[in-house]
Amino acid sequence: MADPGCLAEAEAAGTCPALVLGLNPTLGWRERLRARLAGTGASLWFVAGLGLLYALRIPLRLCENLAAVTVFLNSLTPKFYVALTGTSSLISGLIFIFEWWYFHKHGTSFIEQVSVSHLRPLMGGTEHSISEPGSPSRNRENETSRQNLSECKVWRNPLNLFRGAEYRRYTWVTGKEPLTYYDMNLSAQDHQTFFTCDTDFLRPSDTVMQKAWRERNPPARIKAAYQALELNNNCATAYVLLAEEEATTIVDAERLFKQALKAGETIYRQSQQCQHQSPQHEAQLRRDTNVLVYIKRRLAMCARKLGRIREAVKVMRDLMKEFPPLTVLNIHENLLESLLELQAYADVQAVLAKYDDISLPKSAAICYTAALLKTRTVSDKFSPETASKRGLSTAEINAVEAIHRAVEFNPHVPKYLLEMKSLILPPEHILKRGDSEAIAYAFSHLQHWKRIEGALNLLQCTWEGTFHHVSVYPKKELPLFIHFTAGFCSSTAVIAVLTHQLPEIMGILLKLIWAEGAYS
Repeated sequence: MADPGCLAEAEAAGTCPALVLGLNPTLGWRERLRARLAGTGASLWFVAGLGLLYALRIPLRLCENLAAVTVFLNSLTPKFYVALTGTSSLISGLIFIFEWWYFHKHGTSFIEQVSVSHLRPLMGGTEHSISEPGSPSRNRENETSRQNLSECKVWRNPLNLFRGAEYRRYTWVTGKEPLTYYDMNLSAQDHQTFFTCDTDFLRPSDTVMQKAWRERNPPARIKAAYQALELNNNCATAYVLLAEEEATTIVDAERLFKQALKAGETIYRQSQQCQHQSPQHEAQLRRDTNVLVYIKRRLAMCARKLGRIREAVKVMRDLMKEFPPLTVLNIHENLLESLLELQAYADVQAVLAKYDDISLPKSAAICYTAALLKTRTVSDKFSPETASKRGLSTAEINAVEAIHRAVEFNPHVPKYLLEMKSLILPPEHILKRGDSEAIAYAFSHLQHWKRIEGALNLLQCTWEGTFHHVSVYPKKELPLFIHFTAGFCSSTAVIAVLTHQLPEIMGILLKLIWAEGAYS
């Protein structure tokens, strides 16, 4: 039962007491009843099973059978236990080896993944089991998830590369995959969030694309995209998938994105006309808006990579003016990088003045770009020997403080900018203040630091003189199932060895255990 004080605090704060009790006030009594039944389903089944066994104990002769099993176990020889423990040790060892391999290859535990994906729904643990597609409660949950997206620490890399035209080149040359399974799984979730909605069943092509975004195999995704285009030649998301994954050059990707833009604008205008008809049409408009913004942004990135930087800047500025609520996409970071390439430092400062605010989420791009601008004014004349003799000027103090602020936000970046650590291809997702964000920032911005004379020198002097030990991002902990499998494998192996070396003692011990269990 809820604490009355907690309910009083909830009412004083303007919070519905039903939320404190763990209930959703927007649901009717039928939905709440279904939710409670789903949550207690496993317990009810367990109690029902015990009751059934108790009721059938006499017809099934459970007591006699249990006594017969006890006699059988007492008559077993130590050789049986040696074989049993040896087989158990072998099987658990194989499971442990498979779990270790799967974890290192995919970054997650196979047993844990199967448990979460398949067993939890059977036990009533799904979060959306009571929300039908297109229902008001489902729409509210989607809105809440979008609002909470800006608070999460894992972000999509604003400057992520093209899979077909860039990442695949690395695979062709080295034979290695540049992206982890975990990273690609996050991208698949992003695609399903931004490119699908509850009304996809109304368009056959969108239904096909909904399956395509869930496919793990790239050829299967590409094949599904072509199937969607056969059903609807104006399927914008199909062109997006082909541009991202099938195009082998930036030119090919840009051509496909232009086809996607033509189709996306048509669908967007149609959705605008129908947006007030129902909540489903509003969700469809949000989805079509996401698709259009994504296409225009990727076209701007194509123009940036092909050297048409001013065109890219114009597209990004127009996007930020037309769709200001979509700040979660961090289009301003793409704009900052393009303006730095143009050496339009006054425009860079104007963008920073808008987004380098305490109320907005910080990033390495914002902090280190602000440091770069202040470093630029003093770096060409800066000398550690001269500064130690005469002291730092006001401009130099501002530059040093800006570097301090940037390094405090992400201490991993300087080693990549100073080329003390080798750069690799940036991931599609980054962890704020982590090593992955440092890689993504340095991969795109190292050239801008090198272009300004003395900037890296001032960064090195400030960083080495102040931050002696850079924090190390903690390694990912092994899943519980790997620890459990390793412990089970080791314990069964020890039991097998003891049973083989001391069969009489182990046999007496096991008989005592079984006798104690039968007696109790």
